Amino acid sequence: MPQDAPVPRFELGPGLTVSRVLTGLWQVADLERDGTPLDLEAAARAMAPYADAGLTSFDMADHYGSAEPIAGRFRAERSPSQPVELLTKWVPAPGPISEREVREAVDRARRRLGVERLDLLQFHTWSYAHPSWIDALFWLDGLRREGAIGLLGLTNFDTAHLRLALASGIQIVSNQVACSLLDRRFEGAMQSLCLASGARLLGYGTVAGGLLTERWLGRAEPTAQELSTYSLMKYYRFVQAAGGWEPFQALLGAIRHVAERLGVSMANVATRYVLESPAVAGVIVGVRLGRSEHLEDTLRLFDFELDDEARSTLALASQALAPIPGDCGDEYRRPPFLTASGDLSHHLESFPAPYETAPGALPDRTQVRSGTPWETLAGYCRAVRSGERVLVSGTTATHGTRLLGGNDPAAQTHAVIDKLEGALASVGARLEHVVRTRVYVSDLAHWEPCARAHGERFREIRPANTMIEARLIGAGYLVEIEAEAIVAE
Repeated sequence: MPQDAPVPRFELGPGLTVSRVLTGLWQVADLERDGTPLDLEAAARAMAPYADAGLTSFDMADHYGSAEPIAGRFRAERSPSQPVELLTKWVPAPGPISEREVREAVDRARRRLGVERLDLLQFHTWSYAHPSWIDALFWLDGLRREGAIGLLGLTNFDTAHLRLALASGIQIVSNQVACSLLDRRFEGAMQSLCLASGARLLGYGTVAGGLLTERWLGRAEPTAQELSTYSLMKYYRFVQAAGGWEPFQALLGAIRHVAERLGVSMANVATRYVLESPAVAGVIVGVRLGRSEHLEDTLRLFDFELDDEARSTLALASQALAPIPGDCGDEYRRPPFLTASGDLSHHLESFPAPYETAPGALPDRTQVRSGTPWETLAGYCRAVRSGERVLVSGTTATHGTRLLGGNDPAAQTHAVIDKLEGALASVGARLEHVVRTRVYVSDLAHWEPCARAHGERFREIRPANTMIEARLIGAGYLVEIEAEAIVAE
């Protein structure tokens, strides 16, 4: 692009406009893999060329090694007349989260970045079955209203739970998810929800850790030793999930054909494909501060557009791959775990039970108690396990004093199924063990969105099911579900 032409920008929300290419600092953690932190001063200086070129937005997280302190030092040394935008994430461990812990996490990020208000805080959860994720979001939204957070975003959320958060009244402006020609999950239900709601996507992994570049075209399948970074290890698993190295090479050939015709790099083509998607506010291009610079090539993203021929060529090659399973973010929550290690072992130690359990009235029974006053008042529990059987009580979208999902029947259904899943997990069962569900809707007009939401969660499980129109106890409840599961030894 001409040197005097400004880098295109996107307004994510009130008070925050970001460059459409954001500089990702996740590789700081990779550079510090041996336990040796980067030189903060030198790393901060290495950020300057990106900001000076107009790429003023930087993306990081609390667990990206020294990324937050580096960015904080860079911001402190930069002139106020040259503002930058620092987007960070909070990724708490699974299990209970208190309001105090939420505030401490926000204060820690503010301290590291040297700011009174975080530009954008993006939240990640490891499990939707534990209700702590929705508690944390409500508390974060409160801190947004207080002014400690400018805007609130999500990272690696699926469509159902972005929808649930929005329908519950939490102001979410963005969701950061994997987006590439190798992984087109973002173009399905997620894109439709974003276009309908106004939330936007920040896409990462657009070049699949470098695999969608000239370096890997025409090469034999890489050995473990050649997969030298976390990103390469991770996205090689995506290649395997998409059908393997041979069809992947066909995709690389199509990208090269387009790149040669347009006179740009393969990375440009792969990234431009995501950047032109209607729900994408910006793409995140990772850098290895002080080690690997691709700034000039990155800026070429704004010199061209994909024409109809290019889009057709890329679509045909991409469609020949097997779809990456599940929805956005599922690679961090369910098999196959498409992470650097192929599981969550380098992220987590354990998943605490969502609800407390207690012995039942007979020796072979275990009760699940969610702590609501209604259980004591009416003399019941959320679920009972007796031998192989688990029976889950009629469950609504209530959580504490809140009704989740607002007036959206599909969102309420997802909230209910999360509670069912949490109850099952508390006694060693999973949704896959469910053999029967009974769905009660308060208005027959809501049957289809409730049924579709049920289908999203149980499509591969296919329990016996009954749906009934019924008057539900309590104002605002659109759906109630009970479930039965059998846990085979």
